[in-house]
Amino acid sequence: MEVKEAIKARRSIRRYKRKELPLEVLDRLLEMARAAPSGANRQAWELVVITDRLRLKGLVPICKEQAFIGDCSAFLVGVEDPHQKWAKVDLAIALDHLSLAATEEGLGSCWIGAFDPSRLAEYIGLPPDRTITVCMALGYPDEAPAPRGRKKPEELFSWDRYGVRERE
Repeated sequence: MEVKEAIKARRSIRRYKRKELPLEVLDRLLEMARAAPSGANRQAWELVVITDRLRLKGLVPICKEQAFIGDCSAFLVGVEDPHQKWAKVDLAIALDHLSLAATEEGLGSCWIGAFDPSRLAEYIGLPPDRTITVCMALGYPDEAPAPRGRKKPEELFSWDRYGVRERE
């Protein structure tokens, strides 16, 4: 699968088959996150990877009762060093690389922003000098959502100055 195919094929998956993710597949995906660019190559982020079925179930109440989290194969907690200027952006880039690689592997993913930060920090034993930015569910899809609409190019892109919607 080419990158552009993975970009167009990727969907937010909220129904997963309860299936273990082979470690070699997980390692390949994590390597794609590790290979992502970061500001000054600081890589001021870390991922806490949760695969234990009981630990996954324990995440459901922490993540606003999103039941599908208990069924995914892996849950990734994106941790940043809040003292590094580009850490949030770098973490998003890394997880985006990982999500596209997951699509290529036939897996689904879903960005998770609805969670209780203090409860999740306690759940994973996060030190006080780190912050949870975003999370991601990962696993074998048990649904195939249709593509969602996108804005027209002229609603998103300006040329040379903000608001100039046509090329000269």
